[in-house]
Amino acid sequence: MEPIFEIKNANVWRGDTLALRDFSLSLVHGESIAILGPNGAGKSTFLKLLTGEVRPEANPLSSCRLFGEELWSLMEIRHRIGVVMPEEVSRFHPEETACDAVLSSLRGAYGRTRDMRFSKLEKERALASMKMMGVAELADRCFGTLSSGERRRILIARALVHEPEVLVLDEPSTALDFSAALQLGSTLRSLMQTGRDLVLVTHHPGEIPPEIGRVTLLKNGRVFADGNKREIITRERLRELYQVELSVRWSGGWCDVRPD
Repeated sequence: MEPIFEIKNANVWRGDTLALRDFSLSLVHGESIAILGPNGAGKSTFLKLLTGEVRPEANPLSSCRLFGEELWSLMEIRHRIGVVMPEEVSRFHPEETACDAVLSSLRGAYGRTRDMRFSKLEKERALASMKMMGVAELADRCFGTLSSGERRRILIARALVHEPEVLVLDEPSTALDFSAALQLGSTLRSLMQTGRDLVLVTHHPGEIPPEIGRVTLLKNGRVFADGNKREIITRERLRELYQVELSVRWSGGWCDVRPD
């Protein structure tokens, strides 16, 4: 399978902090993956690597390639990788329409669409993306009037408007109530069932849909474990990862993790 992202034996610094050390991981087309780990494990740095915002330390013994290339432009990455992060919600003016929030992705902007012009084709792409997420009827609603769940689906529609090869979601259920989290989970399952590659970064094993078969655990800036979901998510590994006694149960492809 064609690789999306490959990094081998790399160190990645965030300021004076060595955030990832001797880090190796490969993502390929046709496979969705979940990234798990406690705070400080390196998840956010991994995301910034994947989206081209940071680069590893120069070292002849290490390598980092995105879509097979060692050098890439952020503009190209925006078209090939769709990213949804919780902090994006705060970047839109409350009076911005939902459709304009989606359209703004086509200019790499947030909340400035009043000064932009969009073609008929671009508007059709935005509405098609919103329809895919089940929020087309919200197109003319102000972003500030939407519920947390509606805003999150608008952000996913915004990420999908470029028809990216990979969709990356960072803690997608953050700030969602129970009903909205369930709706979002159903949406993500539908996307994967239609062939979309997904990279899901989360704290919670119970959020990993059955369609995701591979899980990577991060700890202290390293890959702690990587492989088949059922072989990776065990009480022994989770105890070592989170320093808590936990029980693990499986049902219908879902993982239920609770204090032991």
